[in-house]
Amino acid sequence: MRGCFALAGCLLACFASAQDKKPLRWGMDETGGAPYVFDNGTKGFEVELAAYLAEKLGRTSQPVNGEWKQLPALLLRNDLDVVLNGYEYSDRFKSQASIPYYIYRLTATVRSDSAIRGWSDLKGKRIGVLSDSAASRYAEVLQKQFDGDLEIEPYDDVANTFMLVGTGRLDATIQDNPAANFYVAEDARKERKLRLLPETRGQGFYVILTRPDDLAFREQLNDILGKAIDEDGTLEAIYRKYGLWNEDQERLNYWRKKRWTDEKLADEHDLAATAPIDWGQTITLLVHAAMMTIVLAVAAMPIAAALGLAVGSLRLYGPGWLKPILIGYVELFRGTPLLLQLWVLYYLLPEYVPFFAKLDKMFIGIIGLALNYSASEAEHFRGAFANLPRGQYEAATSLGLSRWKTIRLILAPQAIRAALPSVTNDFVAMFKDTAVCSVIAVMELTKQYNTLYNNHSDQIVILAAITASLYLLMSYPLTLVAKWLEGRFGK
Repeated sequence: MRGCFALAGCLLACFASAQDKKPLRWGMDETGGAPYVFDNGTKGFEVELAAYLAEKLGRTSQPVNGEWKQLPALLLRNDLDVVLNGYEYSDRFKSQASIPYYIYRLTATVRSDSAIRGWSDLKGKRIGVLSDSAASRYAEVLQKQFDGDLEIEPYDDVANTFMLVGTGRLDATIQDNPAANFYVAEDARKERKLRLLPETRGQGFYVILTRPDDLAFREQLNDILGKAIDEDGTLEAIYRKYGLWNEDQERLNYWRKKRWTDEKLADEHDLAATAPIDWGQTITLLVHAAMMTIVLAVAAMPIAAALGLAVGSLRLYGPGWLKPILIGYVELFRGTPLLLQLWVLYYLLPEYVPFFAKLDKMFIGIIGLALNYSASEAEHFRGAFANLPRGQYEAATSLGLSRWKTIRLILAPQAIRAALPSVTNDFVAMFKDTAVCSVIAVMELTKQYNTLYNNHSDQIVILAAITASLYLLMSYPLTLVAKWLEGRFGK
């Protein structure tokens, strides 16, 4: 009995000790997937590296999930202690970066049946990259080499770009070699037949980010990483476990011993370099993105209104068998997020219906917005029809008008006038919801702002002010037009 009490006391003491340990909150984005972090944050080479660092610091490992591009901002807000998720060293992070813990190179992935055999064959092709990464910066270098004859599509999810190459929507994707090697091997098991181009490009470094003023903590991390690299072989053991060890990693100790941030960080192109902001080009990019926002909203809203008018009227005056189908339609598109609907249309359907892989991303964005908003418009119009006096319908039919003529000539004009304020409010809201189309790489205004912000975070105030001004310039005139239309229809 005494032994049981002693054991229980030891367990409680251990639990209390673990609870007393300060957690090492390391930022990651699980959507990046294997081999970095996967299986609900329980596996991945960075999961094991974080656990090793926490142990050496006398702390507990606590992963904090967030959007990859926003992890540095969460760090500065003190929501994290470090960022550890395949963050590539660049000039932007010079005052925050640890010594390298992995040396990566850029690879290009294509379909096995593709005619692309080398990097020069990418000219005139459509390639996907991770937004605001070294791959996206290098793609811009290629674009200049090809005199602009290269279409670059930035995505926020690495796994989806490989899926799009597999379905033929993209000709290739440029990624860091850890991700590329993993997904090509994974797709080989699924017989999607992706392959890597034999030549790699550039050289870059994964680093741990700390807050700029955490110099002592950063040096402590550097000492622990140095021992893991040079003395106890921990890093090599982790990398071999995930198939990541290669001859490049044998030079980690070389970079550890040098003032590595003062060295040139690439063989052919400096993947760490960030070009200074060009305000003329920046404003041009934002204006072009604003035009894309206008095109999406102006094209999608008439479709949404027409569908909504049809669905709303048919729910009241259509045949009985059709009503459950229309109710299901409304609840499906009103009850699920626009983001998920776009993801299904752009990523999932091409896996099963190859025709969808041929549809342009802007067209997919318009259709997605139209379907989503049509459910709301259907409810606006249904309410407007329901509020009309029932006697109007009965009088029209008694005079010999058919059901559809009654709806078209008598009821619909009144319902449209009654629903107009709600519809115009939705039109203004759609301008902002076009930002969701960034998930399918449509470069609308918010997507362009995010891209510029991640490359030039020191200019965030001016960039935000310009972007907000453009949204106001688009929405305020629309509000005036809506008021004019309401007055016109009212008369």
